[in-house]
Amino acid sequence: METTDAFTGLECLDCGASFDAADEPGRCPDCGGVLDPTYDYDALDLTRNSFASDAIRAGQAGAWRYEPLLPFPRDAAVTMDEGGTPLVECPNLAEELGVGRVLIKDEGRNPTGTFTDRGAAVAVTAAAQHGATDVALASAGNAGQAAAAYAARAGMESHVFVPSRASFVNKAMINVHGGDMYVVEGQIDDAAEAYRDVMDERDDYYPLQTFVTPYRHEGKKTMYYELIEQLGWETPDAVVYPTGGGVGLVGMHKAAREFRELGLVDEVPPLYAAQSEGCAPIVEAFAEGRDEHEPWEYPDTICGGIEIPDPGESRLVLEALRESDGGAVATDDQDIMDSAATVAQHEGLEMGVTCAAAASGAWELAQEGEFGEDDTIVLLNTGAGNKDADMIRSRLMARGM
Repeated sequence: METTDAFTGLECLDCGASFDAADEPGRCPDCGGVLDPTYDYDALDLTRNSFASDAIRAGQAGAWRYEPLLPFPRDAAVTMDEGGTPLVECPNLAEELGVGRVLIKDEGRNPTGTFTDRGAAVAVTAAAQHGATDVALASAGNAGQAAAAYAARAGMESHVFVPSRASFVNKAMINVHGGDMYVVEGQIDDAAEAYRDVMDERDDYYPLQTFVTPYRHEGKKTMYYELIEQLGWETPDAVVYPTGGGVGLVGMHKAAREFRELGLVDEVPPLYAAQSEGCAPIVEAFAEGRDEHEPWEYPDTICGGIEIPDPGESRLVLEALRESDGGAVATDDQDIMDSAATVAQHEGLEMGVTCAAAASGAWELAQEGEFGEDDTIVLLNTGAGNKDADMIRSRLMARGM
């Protein structure tokens, strides 16, 4: 494999065993735990200026400017210049929330319109390094679209299992990118079961499933690197993240610890998971002080991207929330849609319905007194508003607007 200088391999987050990245594309062969890329941080000589200056000299932008803290070099990457998304100042929202600053990290500017492109780029690069010809995953929609796009760019076949309620846009674009799509009746858990059944029979399919591949959360951690640089190396007082499986939140928590370990910043910001009241297993587990969630028996939310009733690695998500001194919040679907419309009307930014859980959650946290009047709050807009604009418009029409 072609890897970066400081990348040392994979470590199991459960049993602590270490593995050569060339040998293990999936979970720990000893205990089934999640494998996490590891680095020799002592071998890195990184400063606040080095990321910018090195990237500028190389003509690089986006996620791969952080090559020293990624497993693979940019020269080997399957990339469409994902990342480099703006951190947009939102003064009207700041005034409404009663805080010093609100900024939205707008991941809708990525190639397929969501933050999933970051994880897909690194995971498909890993698949290419392993010589894969086919990749497969189950997805609520966005990750499937991203996987199909990056697989197409790499000359691979993609096999995507989506629930029947996945959005038309995602389904259409999986097909447009040449993906082999399986539409499974039911919800994401049903699609995941169908995926596992096929994977049991096909050892030639390279897994891109969340927390099965070690590399999707690794790509998504670059969101945090960027927002810290964009804030002038100041740590925000809170980051609110729309949470389903929580892979991006886990990645950002890892990135925050890395920057602290490297002496680039002093603190890890409080991370907040935002969910819909119709499917909030992380919020429930956090409130009850549990280390893991209990499956949500009857999920019912229009926020398809976070309608994950049984997130596979809630332990890691809850650890990130507690270790960062953050929290978890759930709001109802009507508030979430109203928040998407408010952001569009007051700031001009387009948030997807799922993503607007972060805005709705931030309003709820502000009302609960969680934020101070001088605080800087970052909201993650994980996907473009045009993914499901019809739902937001329908909400406005129902209110006579």
